[in-house]
Amino acid sequence: MPEATQLEDIYAAIEETARLAHVACSREKVWPALNAFGDGLADAHIVFSLATGERYAGELAFDFTVPPDAGDPYAVAVSNGLAEKTDHPVAALFPEIRERCPVDSFGVDYGIVGGFKKAYVSFPLAEPQRLSTLTGIPSMPRALAEHADSFAAHGLDGKVSAIAIDYAHRTWNVYFSGLSAEQLEEKAVLSLLRTNGLPEPSARMTDFIRTTFAVYPTFGWDSSKAERISFSARSTDPAALPARYEPRIGEFAGNVPYTYAGERVLVYAGALSAGEECYKIAAYHQKTPQLSDRVRPPTSK
Repeated sequence: MPEATQLEDIYAAIEETARLAHVACSREKVWPALNAFGDGLADAHIVFSLATGERYAGELAFDFTVPPDAGDPYAVAVSNGLAEKTDHPVAALFPEIRERCPVDSFGVDYGIVGGFKKAYVSFPLAEPQRLSTLTGIPSMPRALAEHADSFAAHGLDGKVSAIAIDYAHRTWNVYFSGLSAEQLEEKAVLSLLRTNGLPEPSARMTDFIRTTFAVYPTFGWDSSKAERISFSARSTDPAALPARYEPRIGEFAGNVPYTYAGERVLVYAGALSAGEECYKIAAYHQKTPQLSDRVRPPTSK
């Protein structure tokens, strides 16, 4: 366990960021997570995330990495009373991925208001996973296999950098990184959205997508239909495109506290669903070498 002062410093940063985001923050809600995952937090990659849209109203995400030797983050959350134990297949997926794939790090998405939400498993940047490996995992929802051919047709095979599992909503994400400019041309993006039954983006979302180089669909557990698709890009510019559209994001991007030298590192995302478009901003508070470059453009060859 890190020294109490280190956890107090992290909590102070959470409080400061919550005030900036106009989100309620209580020690009683946050401190149990710091206690449960405290052994790895001093050296963790820590990110604060804020999003527009009804789904995300009144919430601030506190995301952090977990050392692989700490075990399944969901199991840690259950054992510490942060999540309820379930017999649903959602509980089996994380251990099965860990058994079958190389792992770079684990991660947790913890809502300052809503509590424990997601666990992430990130693969080494030099060893992104192929769709065939992931579709062979017994508890992997069927949507990945049903979309594997269309994802491959869009050049996404061999580009899977992470999987996220949302235990609260029984949804999951597959993250594709290192997309080329050609894969983000308007024609290619419209094809990807149509294939997944999603509407065309607005003009401003189209402009934003041109600046991105990662995409991650969200699926429910029992349906092959994509609930939404998000595009993201890393930046150090607090006035990047989404901030110009959403003043709240711009204020957040320019003022989130951070602990490292140089400019603040930000990841912007635009999410499209059948009902709305929304934007997200993730600001690195602490960063580690293996995670700081995870959202990145493709390597030149």
